[in-house]
Amino acid sequence: MKEGRSRSSPYHAYCDDYYVNMNLNTEMELPQTRDTVLHFFEQVKKSYPGMKNFYCRERGEFVLEEDKDQGDYRWVSVEARRVSSGYVNPPSVEEAMKQHTFVLDLIPYSLSVSPLDCESLNVMYGFDYTYRGNHNQLLVDALGIVPAFEKMTEIEGASILAHEPSIQFALDEECRTQCRLSIEPRTSAYHLRMKEFPEEQLSVYFTARRYGSLEGDETYVTAMKKLAAVCREVVDGYIVENVLRPLQQAIAIS
Repeated sequence: MKEGRSRSSPYHAYCDDYYVNMNLNTEMELPQTRDTVLHFFEQVKKSYPGMKNFYCRERGEFVLEEDKDQGDYRWVSVEARRVSSGYVNPPSVEEAMKQHTFVLDLIPYSLSVSPLDCESLNVMYGFDYTYRGNHNQLLVDALGIVPAFEKMTEIEGASILAHEPSIQFALDEECRTQCRLSIEPRTSAYHLRMKEFPEEQLSVYFTARRYGSLEGDETYVTAMKKLAAVCREVVDGYIVENVLRPLQQAIAIS
């Protein structure tokens, strides 16, 4: 486990790092003027003084973040049509949600984002495992494989090059609220051919996303809280025992 300021979250029992992110994708382009962007980030920094690293990535993505070397850190970014907020290794999910709530409360005034201007809003839980070995084989050992594919793994000389389990489902008839669980291994054919497996991150992602403009008295904060409740229910009720714990146990004995 990596050292950081806080490791009190129960999720740290199942992974090396976890994070809770929020993304708002807009239909129209966000203001990109110097004054507007800097004013937005100054408001964020005023509430979170530790976020002092400001820079611009390629394609005009502006980022404000805390120092990463402390193990847990906050970050906020603004792109042409997306505002994102993340907290890596928060002491609790509630602390991450407070930050996301602050950002969503701020953007209608600082970035002129209307309730109509929502292409999609999502909350994402991510879980990383640092593992030196064949990620694809680890996933087969820990989580199994679709029964219809099992016989193919028994073909003489066969080596699995890609095994990325995922499932996506909707929670309403209009499919406006959707969930996706995906797992991203980082073992390549080159690693398998050379029999050299660097220490890489194996990632588990669960995202709850809603599409379309806000309705009635709904706000970005109330919409996000509904998605956050879905994430918490699915992660705690299904993913911890059926995905995170098996992975943690398989890595421990490998």
